[in-house]
Amino acid sequence: MSDYQQDLFRYVAEEFTEDYREGELERREFLRRSVLLGGSVVGARTLLASLGVAGVSAAELAAAQTAPPQNEPAKNTYQVAPDDATLDAGRVTYEALGRTNFAYLARPKGVTSAPIVMVIHENRGLQPHLEDVARRVAKAGYIALAPDFVSSEGGTAKFTDTAQISAFIARTPAETHAAHGLAAVEFLKAQSGAQVDRFGMLGFCWGGGMTWLLSTKLPDLKAAIPFYGPSPSFAEVPQIKAAVLGIYGKNDPRITGNAAATQAALTAAGVKHQFLIYPGANHAFHNDTGANYKRDAAENAWASTLVWLRGNL
Repeated sequence: MSDYQQDLFRYVAEEFTEDYREGELERREFLRRSVLLGGSVVGARTLLASLGVAGVSAAELAAAQTAPPQNEPAKNTYQVAPDDATLDAGRVTYEALGRTNFAYLARPKGVTSAPIVMVIHENRGLQPHLEDVARRVAKAGYIALAPDFVSSEGGTAKFTDTAQISAFIARTPAETHAAHGLAAVEFLKAQSGAQVDRFGMLGFCWGGGMTWLLSTKLPDLKAAIPFYGPSPSFAEVPQIKAAVLGIYGKNDPRITGNAAATQAALTAAGVKHQFLIYPGANHAFHNDTGANYKRDAAENAWASTLVWLRGNL
């Protein structure tokens, strides 16, 4: 694994561990996910040891491996309805990388030309919540695309076990995901009326990390907004040409603890940036379908996101 791939893998593993320690995951489900991430019972034992989780036997892991999944209940509450009359929005496919890829495309109805924004999902794939976020972006006047980074496996909709999605995302090389992201950017730029010189990107959790990674590979990216994602390789920070708005929760030390060092690297590289750290907010506080949703912080972060896009696109 590359150093950044290790960071992304560790990011998912630590998120599961944090949820387990905070009582959001039952022990058996945590161990089942550890086997998925580790690739086997043996791999899971090695992974758990690296995470500081002791007292887990091979027999317990083997039993957990066959347990039914503990998925979070679906909460399809939308801020912008899927059939909003002011938008043209829906799921699309496109050919790239030798396969059919899945995505969600949203744009203001009747608008012939607009800036473009790519939206990158969390490690659970392209869920309805992120489709809603794409519609919110379109509602603000942009052509928005949310690619499905599980496309090579048949797409997010193929899976009923979100932990399998997370394991696939974590175990796939970062450069493979980056190639998918770059292909999705080309599809977005090819949309009718796309103002390709006014190009932004935002991502959440794992998608925040991918926003960081892709910002080092897209010199024409004008605005990047990672929500509580793992920081980029500091050696690659000088390649970032976009203006970066980093959004963090103060009660998320696993991610926010690296914010100061990231900010220092951006400053040293001369990258325009601003970081917002919200008191009382935990990881994934923007997701209004999740347990950590914090309305005041989420609403302020979204308003700040729109200001950043408007000011830099």
